[in-house]
Amino acid sequence: MPKSHSSVWLASAPLRPLQGEIRVPGDKSISHRAIMLAALADGVSHIKGFLEGEDTRATARIFQQLGVRIDMPADGERIVHGVGIDGLKAPPEALDCGNSGTAMRLLAGLLAAQPFACQLIGDESLSSRPMRRVSEPLAQMGADIRMAEAGRPPLSISPVAQLQGMAYASPVASAQVKSAVLLAGLQAEGETCVREPHPTRDYTERMLQAFGVDIEYRPGFARIRGGQRLAATDIEVPGDFSSAAFALVAASLIPGSDITLHGIGIDPRRTGLLQVLQMMGADIALQNRRQTALGEVASLRVRHAPLHGIEVPMTLVPDMIDEFPVYFAAAACARGTTRIRGAAELRVKESDRIRAMAEGLCALGIAVQETPDGADIHGGLPVGGEIHSLGDHRIAMSFAVLAQCAKAEVRIVDTANVATSYPGFVAQMQRLGFALQEV
Repeated sequence: MPKSHSSVWLASAPLRPLQGEIRVPGDKSISHRAIMLAALADGVSHIKGFLEGEDTRATARIFQQLGVRIDMPADGERIVHGVGIDGLKAPPEALDCGNSGTAMRLLAGLLAAQPFACQLIGDESLSSRPMRRVSEPLAQMGADIRMAEAGRPPLSISPVAQLQGMAYASPVASAQVKSAVLLAGLQAEGETCVREPHPTRDYTERMLQAFGVDIEYRPGFARIRGGQRLAATDIEVPGDFSSAAFALVAASLIPGSDITLHGIGIDPRRTGLLQVLQMMGADIALQNRRQTALGEVASLRVRHAPLHGIEVPMTLVPDMIDEFPVYFAAAACARGTTRIRGAAELRVKESDRIRAMAEGLCALGIAVQETPDGADIHGGLPVGGEIHSLGDHRIAMSFAVLAQCAKAEVRIVDTANVATSYPGFVAQMQRLGFALQEV
């Protein structure tokens, strides 16, 4: 694998079981949406639990460029002075989404109806990701979005007279596509409805409702009426299940471990990994469950239990798409073979995550057969070696987990992008007992 002079981690099996209690950073998906909808609302919204990651901060900066005042009274808090659905201003320069595909795709829908031109750009990784999946349905609504070769960023958005609502049957199960169409539909003439081949997370629908929007939704379907205004509200962002997944898997794998993760959002459209790990024999208990406007929140107590390979139900794949890298790590240490299919979406994330994980597992002595939409992973005991994360935050953190079970030290190269989603990952994992250091 290629060498890199960027941030490097050294990881090895810990000297003791993982122990302790932590509260992981706020949910990234909700943090993005909270800023976006608060900016479009009439009045002042207070956001608590905001993720202080590079991706979500990029979204906040973009709305400041669009004329929205956003105060930061403390880490994890934002006070957003909404300008209303028609109050955004033309930005003075291109809007930089950094590494965030969520920001770019949702902003494409949100900005498609604005009366000014703008351009959405991103870093090298984001600039290689496909955007036609959102530009095509938006074009059907009348949006004018132009892209670089092969439908990749930057996205140049020009003003149009009026978007038209539509009935859209999405060919892919993607919360980002659904959300882009709904945000455009909020500003379109008439009704917009979206049907999905499989249900995806409903954060956009829940949050629109929290901001006073009349929206009808159920698993796999959402309908919104254009021309509505949003009313400011206060948002408490739950802990990010995707971030909790790394400690959850590590504690399941390391003998004697017993940890508790507090305040985690457990929306069923996000927690497919939880169900799949329990099918493999994981000992995970949900405690202190409570209902919020954004879904259910709970503490997760995780104790070590031997895992066995399974065939992952394809119905659960959309509900764990962001957690598949760390699931590959769990499967690599499970007894027997784990079969994954229906996960082709992983090939168009921050990296080709199927290939990145398959190649990394093979480099650590785990037998993997890669397929176009998944892999067969034959569990074993990983050896040491060097892994290149390809600048993908979830790849880096997943191999940090796998290294806790390896025979020898694992060197993980190109880890700087972990700050996009999980600032403080190394320090927090060290407190639980991870043998992990930055060099």
